[in-house]
Amino acid sequence: MELTRTVLKWAGSKAGIMAKLRPHLPVTARLVEPFAGSCSVMMNTDYPAYLIADANPDLIGLYQVLKERPDEFIHMARSLFITANTAEQYYAIRQMFNSSINSCPLFRAVIFFYLNRHCYNGLCRYNQSGKFNTPYGKYKKPYFPEAEIRAFAVKAKRATFICASFEETLDMVQPGDGIYCDPPYLPADSRTDEFTAYHSEKFGYDQHHLLAYKLRGLSARGFHVVASNNDNHLVRDLYHDFFKSPVTARRSCGGKADSRKSAEELILGRIPESLIWLGVDFADAVACE
Repeated sequence: MELTRTVLKWAGSKAGIMAKLRPHLPVTARLVEPFAGSCSVMMNTDYPAYLIADANPDLIGLYQVLKERPDEFIHMARSLFITANTAEQYYAIRQMFNSSINSCPLFRAVIFFYLNRHCYNGLCRYNQSGKFNTPYGKYKKPYFPEAEIRAFAVKAKRATFICASFEETLDMVQPGDGIYCDPPYLPADSRTDEFTAYHSEKFGYDQHHLLAYKLRGLSARGFHVVASNNDNHLVRDLYHDFFKSPVTARRSCGGKADSRKSAEELILGRIPESLIWLGVDFADAVACE
């Protein structure tokens, strides 16, 4: 299956490991993702329906606009790419974004997208006050992903996008759903890891512990659950009773040069016995052998 590129640059995007991840994804008619990220999984699978959630309202707001108003979005966003590619313009637009929380959804979505494509390494980072604070990326000619936007708008017709916490999202699952979770990763030593959240709320060990607990409970109720995370002793302990498939992923959005290297990750999951007999893999749109 040919890889479909995403609209956004994104730290932790699953694009590079989709070939290895796809066979592990749930066999289901609707995929539930509590951590939307770049929507790489949605764009590179073929489920009949998706429930895509995230706690970041800017991210979900962008996806809702792309789904409902792609032509208007492209027209507005392209003009910014043509006229605003200096540090001074970037910081002025960032200040505008941080000062206009209640602005028109289309306008805010365009600005958020502009910041993502012009900021350093596409890093979506906020300070504790909820202000976007990633510095300027100094790109000569940022790529404008019109084809990716149009492909997203088509695929998004199958999706419902909601701004919600992972706890709220997992409480919404319905019979027949499958779950894939790609949270901000848990470092082996949180004291040395600088980037474990994509919004103003830090995602720490307690949140990871709760996520593992919720997934275990859903599995006990008959849901096929899959998650991704770092391969370290803390993650292996939290998911001690899940299957574990190691995978090497390239990290491309770290803040330090030595963090933009290959990293060892785990694909984690539990398949209820009641689902093992099913013979259709919706993730790959082919019959299982």
